[in-house]
Amino acid sequence: MNRVKITNCCVRAAASVVGKMEKAGPLGAFFDLHDNEDRFGQTTWEKAEAEMQRMALNTALAKAKWQQERLGAIFAGDLLNQCVGAAYGLKDFCVPYLGLYGACSTAAEGLLLTALLCDRGVFSCAAAVASSHNCTAERQYRSPLEYGAQRTPTAQWTVTGAGAFLVDHEVGEDTPLIRAVMPGTVIEKGVRDAANMGAAMAPAAADTLLRFFEETHTVPGDFDLIVTGDLGYEGGSILCDLMRIAGQDISSVYNDCGMMIYSRETQDTHAGGSGCGCSATVLASYLLPKLATGALQRVLFLGTGAMMSPQIIQQGEAIPAIAHLLCFVAKESREWKLY
Repeated sequence: MNRVKITNCCVRAAASVVGKMEKAGPLGAFFDLHDNEDRFGQTTWEKAEAEMQRMALNTALAKAKWQQERLGAIFAGDLLNQCVGAAYGLKDFCVPYLGLYGACSTAAEGLLLTALLCDRGVFSCAAAVASSHNCTAERQYRSPLEYGAQRTPTAQWTVTGAGAFLVDHEVGEDTPLIRAVMPGTVIEKGVRDAANMGAAMAPAAADTLLRFFEETHTVPGDFDLIVTGDLGYEGGSILCDLMRIAGQDISSVYNDCGMMIYSRETQDTHAGGSGCGCSATVLASYLLPKLATGALQRVLFLGTGAMMSPQIIQQGEAIPAIAHLLCFVAKESREWKLY
């Protein structure tokens, strides 16, 4: 079965909102909005995350000079129970809302769905939004910050950030094109350590990449960059090893949003960044602008997610993971054919 779907739509505009830690990182100058207290004027961390989603989507709409009525739908999600960050943050938009939970792959999942539906004419344009907040995620999945729990070397730092993307079936002159998408499959290789999500997610990323290369008859050298969402240093190293064993060496063109967003030397994030906001903010404010200017021509973007809950980990179950893929091309590469 053909799992790679060719699309012909663009990302009209994108925006990012981040916290203090992210603003202080190597990509700090590229983010649209930030808050040095991570509260965004709200009284709880959950309300702060909801506000990030609202701010990100409003900023993207302002960039595109669109009114919200132009959107056929909003696909949005986060890491919280019932996706309350998205539901509360976007409740005042009079646009059909579809909540998503793909763990840290949510931004890629939302973009994949918007691209497919806009390309097939279901919507003329739609939005994808994803967020995470360090304080809400720590409280839900681990322990409250006040507890002061020690973190293992393989643990990652949940990004406080939100990214919003406007996908349009009409291709703009300089807008990055979504050339193809490929949904991932759930992969579980027996990893039970919730403090090492990179190891749990790396096999899913390898599975998606290998199926993509096999189906499209492409190789890593056909792309300027192959970037994963939040494998971090631990998972990124494992992915490169898995791909090398399979005969597809990606090391020369590989990077990970979780390794890019923080400085390993000056910020103590252990194995790098994670969370829905990790890939969403890096893609929105760093990678897509590089595609728009032509600094990058062909990019494979894989949103990676560990599909777990605290309860399932406490019951001793292994962590299933998923990786959704999108292929972005710059305007100079629009005539490039995958098949």
